[in-house]
Amino acid sequence: MRHPMNRLACLASAAAISLGALAVPASAEVVGEVGVDWIGNDIIVEAVADPQVKGVTCHVTYFERGIIDRLKNGNWFEDPSNNSIACRQTGPIEIGNIDLSKDGDEVFREGMSLIWKSLVVNRIYDKANDTLIYLVHTRELTDGSAKMAISTIPLYNQNVTWKNGKPQP
Repeated sequence: MRHPMNRLACLASAAAISLGALAVPASAEVVGEVGVDWIGNDIIVEAVADPQVKGVTCHVTYFERGIIDRLKNGNWFEDPSNNSIACRQTGPIEIGNIDLSKDGDEVFREGMSLIWKSLVVNRIYDKANDTLIYLVHTRELTDGSAKMAISTIPLYNQNVTWKNGKPQP
């Protein structure tokens, strides 16, 4: 006979995974993995296509700790908050339904710990300078990280298609 707590834990895990899958707007493809030491630590490079801005791809890097480093230093279920981003035009730009507020949109999110820590990419549109800004940072439940990076895609004098019409400054 199965223990009721095991069944409850399985249901809770399935619900969390389902909700997490629904909340992730874009997916990433691992395009590089560079070993940095003999204990299995790696720098991962992922390509993230913006689902609302066709023709823009961001490359995000982050540090993934190996098992030996996890055993040696503790904190087994979490990777460091170090990350970087570079976004470029990789095709004709077609802008769909994007948030034009100063908060912008969350384009991508990926877990960096067992539960609470996520790597996040946000897109903000700078109307005055006609530029898309992509911000990568780490979000934690209680103590957010001050480590961040940005990349910009200037739209000035570019052939850009706006599905909902270009916003006026």
